[in-house]
Amino acid sequence: MAITVKYFAVLRERFGKSEDSLNFEDGITVADLWEKTMNGEDMPKDLMVAVNMEYTKSNTLLKDGDEVAFFPTVTGG
Repeated sequence: MAITVKYFAVLRERFGKSEDSLNFEDGITVADLWEKTMNGEDMPKDLMVAVNMEYTKSNTLLKDGDEVAFFPTVTGG
């Protein structure tokens, strides 16, 4: 199944790109996707995730054609 992954803020800087189009097996969750795209790195607990422009949780099951966006939390003062 095809998934579009979007990276924002420091993640975009880290990877030098804002988006990937990737193919995965059926039955993958958001957390699985993070682990696969980050070479086994654990998903940060404070990471915000949206699937098809709606905020969601890490255990959300993905479908073919989904767009997943990863947002680091924003702090300011």
